[in-house]
Amino acid sequence: MEKKLINGHPHIKYEQEVFPLDEVEKRAEEHYEWLNKRRTVRNISDKPVSRSVINNLIKAASSAPSGAHKQPWTFCAVSSPSMKSKIRKAAEKEEYESYKNRMSERWLKDLEPIGTDWNKPFLENAPWLIIVFKKVYESKVETGEKANNYYVNESVGIACGFLISAIHNAGLVTLTHTPSPMNFLTKILERPENERPFLLLPIGYPEDEVYVPDLERKPLEEVAVFYE
Repeated sequence: MEKKLINGHPHIKYEQEVFPLDEVEKRAEEHYEWLNKRRTVRNISDKPVSRSVINNLIKAASSAPSGAHKQPWTFCAVSSPSMKSKIRKAAEKEEYESYKNRMSERWLKDLEPIGTDWNKPFLENAPWLIIVFKKVYESKVETGEKANNYYVNESVGIACGFLISAIHNAGLVTLTHTPSPMNFLTKILERPENERPFLLLPIGYPEDEVYVPDLERKPLEEVAVFYE
């Protein structure tokens, strides 16, 4: 592997296969069509998923770019039935409060087509939960020193996007669960004070018969502006 020093730090030569234009266009279209089939699924089967699959999903997520390459994330993978039960009970307590007292009428109205409520059985049914924590700062236990990380939300958000795409690629399903507040996850999982819960993803196979909302994604002209 060819290497060179840049600013006194080792760099390796980057190589990537380059395709002719027609192949680039074909690949871009096929990837869009494949990814556009991904849906949020709440009816997750309890069919087992191996630890090796979860390992590779997390490694795929952790390949995401991050501010100054600090990789400010921790992926907590939970398969323990007792811990999943604790997480569900705590999440449903917060969700019940949100649906009954915190959410505005407009918010609740917007959720009606999706069909969600405070009940979250997928938190126990799914064979795995991955709780993504963001590292606000790095802490050296031996010295007590703290060093802030850079672009933490952006970095962790990108990693979560990689993770969701990897889950879809593996033929599994998930949904982005964000009970608010999420501090209970820090306590249940006994995470250090420099970490904050960012996102919870239940992962597994879909149940034998699943229906999802008949929704349409915004067309290109509503989400993109071109300056040519």
